[in-house]
Amino acid sequence: MNLDDIKKIYFLGIGGIGMSALARYFKMKGVEVSGYDKTETALTKKLVKEGMKIHYGGADLTKIPAGLDLVIWTPAVPRDFEELLHFQNGSIPLKKRAEVLGIISRSQRTIAVAGTHGKTTTSSLITHLLRVGGIRCTAFLGGIAQNLKSNYVGGDSEWVVAEADEYDRSFLHLSPEISVLLSMDPDHLDIYGKAEDVAETGFKEFLKKTKPNGKVFIKEDLTQHFENQAFDTAGGVVYSTFGLGTGTFRSENIRVENGMFMFDFVAPAYGRSWEAFPVKRGGGGRSYEAIADSGLRIADNDASNPPSSIRNLKFAMAGRHNIENATVAIAVALQLGVDEKAIRKALLTFKGIKRRFEFVYRDERTVFIDDYAHHPTEIRAAVQAARELFPGRRITGIFQPHLYSRTRDFQDGFAAELDKLDDIILMDIYPARELPMPGVTSEIVFDKMKNPNRVLATKANVLELLKTRELDVVMTIGAGDIDTFVAPIRRWLKGR
Repeated sequence: MNLDDIKKIYFLGIGGIGMSALARYFKMKGVEVSGYDKTETALTKKLVKEGMKIHYGGADLTKIPAGLDLVIWTPAVPRDFEELLHFQNGSIPLKKRAEVLGIISRSQRTIAVAGTHGKTTTSSLITHLLRVGGIRCTAFLGGIAQNLKSNYVGGDSEWVVAEADEYDRSFLHLSPEISVLLSMDPDHLDIYGKAEDVAETGFKEFLKKTKPNGKVFIKEDLTQHFENQAFDTAGGVVYSTFGLGTGTFRSENIRVENGMFMFDFVAPAYGRSWEAFPVKRGGGGRSYEAIADSGLRIADNDASNPPSSIRNLKFAMAGRHNIENATVAIAVALQLGVDEKAIRKALLTFKGIKRRFEFVYRDERTVFIDDYAHHPTEIRAAVQAARELFPGRRITGIFQPHLYSRTRDFQDGFAAELDKLDDIILMDIYPARELPMPGVTSEIVFDKMKNPNRVLATKANVLELLKTRELDVVMTIGAGDIDTFVAPIRRWLKGR
């Protein structure tokens, strides 16, 4: 399919964060864009202001425009939804969002960021680093980047930054030139079945989609998952590792000074060219290639090419997990020739992502942080970041579990991580695309917790319960509609 021939397009589930980014892409190309979503949101209101036509509620075939060239749908739409069935039985081309993003990735030079956690922050940070460094990349993001005030930005360079979503194995449609793998924790077991299949039929297959002569950046801790498994490097793909204190690219000397995280970045000698660290691609010449025990082909330096470093970097984001994200973002930026001055400026001016450890309110009495964490590992990272920034202070968390299946699958992990809060208000499960499951409620997590300062809440009484607590640092946590309580909590804190 030649996307340049598309003049009129319809989106089923246009209000999704990934779908809306794609809708903005086509709108900026001059395509007539319309669509459907279940409910009106702040995001869909912005899409309407940008010139898109959207209808809400139930299916309504009369609202579908005539003369469509393409229909794009998201797996979040129920399979029995009348409008979806209508298009499946019709003649208009119907494609998943991931398929269309895959077409775009094959036509341009793409940087794809994958991982159970950290995708949105890392892809947004890579975008910011490149654009500050003078590379006007296009970007499809999984959240609202505060610097852009959007989840999409168009550019005139040859590079595209895309968040590689593992849900429904969507990322297997991509063909990146640079692939980043941040984490492979089990998730979406409703799609993958077994925990080990998340890695085997998901993330490992994604890495194989990297274009010939491309580069892969993989978190050092993940190499244990690839023992006795060599990658096919006949196409010249080079694998590099990154991490905190370990890896080909690494961050060291991490500390908090004046309420801001600082660190040193260490890497093989780098320059402005694509061949930032030389690798052997056949024939003669010097090579800095090393074969790791895991079977990965790792680009590395040797004694004649000592590591380079960028010292005393200041980063506006909180948490060691975000420094790890920044480490690989810097590594990618260096490959494209972004210089040290631009890297320093970009890290200092990066404003983060809406709902990713977002500081909503702060006064002399209380700090209020909103975070999208919906997996035990993400909750651990968010709480740890709050502990490092506010040592010795009391942290109250309001958590809304997301999906019945995820709550069932990770109930032990949720209980363990929520217990690390001083005070916890546990809300009902947000179902999203799922129907209720017998015996699966927030109580299965609540009953496994040991924290005596815990209480169950509903949407109807959560705000009143919060007002009865002793508040110091407050965190709203979850990927559902808990974000609708952020503004009321902020207003109440401000008016106390």
